[in-house]
Amino acid sequence: MHVDAGELLTVGFTLFAVIDIIGSVPILISIKEKMGGINEFKATIISGALMILFLFVGKGFLNLLGLDVKSFAVGGSIVIFILGLEMVLGLEFFKSEKDIKAATVVPIAFPLIAGSGTLTTIMSLKANYTETTISAAILLNLVVVYIVLKSLGGLARLLGPAGLIAVRKFFGVILLAIAVKIFATNAHGLIK
Repeated sequence: MHVDAGELLTVGFTLFAVIDIIGSVPILISIKEKMGGINEFKATIISGALMILFLFVGKGFLNLLGLDVKSFAVGGSIVIFILGLEMVLGLEFFKSEKDIKAATVVPIAFPLIAGSGTLTTIMSLKANYTETTISAAILLNLVVVYIVLKSLGGLARLLGPAGLIAVRKFFGVILLAIAVKIFATNAHGLIK
């Protein structure tokens, strides 16, 4: 199937902003130091499997609950908006688990990489984009995730504390704009 380059860029950038792997670098460095290392490949594969599974099974799961993709997209846009606010304002609405016993799976693969925000975004994107485009964007993001996980030390030195904060705030503003667009595209059909 044909994948539109513009749509791929939009979806890929949206997922990149939500996954926020660069913004997670400080947390990932801390976990890596405590654990004495991270299995980067395993974390990438597990998070990718969760995203792809949710992309294809998520709609059936929603139908089971009596929901449609537009309703989920509107709900998801609110979650994305809150994630954007978190990033811009430096607040923490969504609390993450502090247990690092199984750090490769929890909290790295889930919820840091393939968390509720990412999975919600994937379902929200299905309202506007094809599964092929979203799958390709997920795979591109997994490559980026793997590269970032492999080069945590170098990235922390390169960006520095101020750089990490600036990147996080920039992607927060992008997420706020994306949330408004998803909400506006899907909300009109829900109110009768």
